[in-house]
Amino acid sequence: MRISTKGRYGLAAMIVLGQSYNSGEHITIISISERLGISKIYLEQVFSQLKQAGLITSIKGAGGGYYLAYDPQEITVFDILSATEASLFEKTEESVSKHYEAIEKTMQNLVWGELDKSIQSTLKSITLKDLINQTGKYTGGYMYYI
Repeated sequence: MRISTKGRYGLAAMIVLGQSYNSGEHITIISISERLGISKIYLEQVFSQLKQAGLITSIKGAGGGYYLAYDPQEITVFDILSATEASLFEKTEESVSKHYEAIEKTMQNLVWGELDKSIQSTLKSITLKDLINQTGKYTGGYMYYI
């Protein structure tokens, strides 16, 4: 499985938004772009997909920005990647000729189908809250708001 740049940037940006969820702060694309070293224009495309999926909302104006539409515990990695990855679970192309249809069906069901189920299950089991908590462990601290 290969995750595109949009998927990886989407995950990173959602972690940033999730870190400020409890503060009620709205985060601008520019601040996320600068913080993560990601192109603002490219990030706008990612945010368009995340907004269309209903994972984030926005407020326009001077105090505006983006924020999560749901608690980080309710958003999964599967939700984020499904919003940003057009071909996350494309059907695997046929491998053998029509003369060996039984082999093709066997591979589709026992290999590719089971692999897809396993990946989906794993992605659905990891929440945005899990990612935020893990990020806190790696940074050696927690964010405090006054």
